[in-house]
Amino acid sequence: MLLGIDVGNTQTVLGVFSGSELLDHWRISTERERTADEMYLTIGCFLCLSERSFDEVRGMIISSVVPEMTGALTHMGRFILKLEPLVVSSETDVGIPVLYENPKDVGADRLVNAVAAVHKYGTPSIVVDFGTATTWDAINREGEYLGGTIAPGIEISANALFHQAARLPRVELLVPSDPIGRSTVESIQSGIILGTAGQVDRMVELFKKELGEDSKVIATGGLADVVVEHCRSIDIFDPLLTLEGLRLIYMRCCGTP
Repeated sequence: MLLGIDVGNTQTVLGVFSGSELLDHWRISTERERTADEMYLTIGCFLCLSERSFDEVRGMIISSVVPEMTGALTHMGRFILKLEPLVVSSETDVGIPVLYENPKDVGADRLVNAVAAVHKYGTPSIVVDFGTATTWDAINREGEYLGGTIAPGIEISANALFHQAARLPRVELLVPSDPIGRSTVESIQSGIILGTAGQVDRMVELFKKELGEDSKVIATGGLADVVVEHCRSIDIFDPLLTLEGLRLIYMRCCGTP
């Protein structure tokens, strides 16, 4: 069994595979102070609920943008599970050329998403990831990762608004019934959710001018389900895209666990 872990700044996604089959997956909040022992107990509880255990895990792969968590998970793999985890980085053979000016600057999660998008949906493709940041990543017709765009994510934008504008209340991230808000709460919800959808559509429009109008647009990320249905440009919503990318990279680099 393969254990795949994608650590984002806000959420961490966990999944276990048997061959190409995703057996189960979970999403937890990212807490930078968690130790290797705490992660072992947390993941172990999830496995137990699925009637599985660490004894079945034969391989482990990590994609992380949080160095503290990378260290804790690597320690868990090496010294508790007695496995050498594959930690995805710019030096990992992910199977697609990276044309970024400095490949080391590309987040591991963005590379993993690109690998999965090419494998599952072909090229050219655009991946929109709704996480702590909202990112757009471009893969051209030749299967090369070109780069992309990074913008503040939904929660970052909302928190900045609440903190900087003293009279504006914190609101639940829901879409109001009308884009023209009839209250302050509805006005904020409309601006955050529908404003983000409009931003997504405009960026996809610009990307397609370079990549081609036939580019597949794939949405993923923990906050995608809030926005995707209001975007005109999204073709596919794949919340587990990153886990599939982790599986593909592990199989390429290490074979069957």
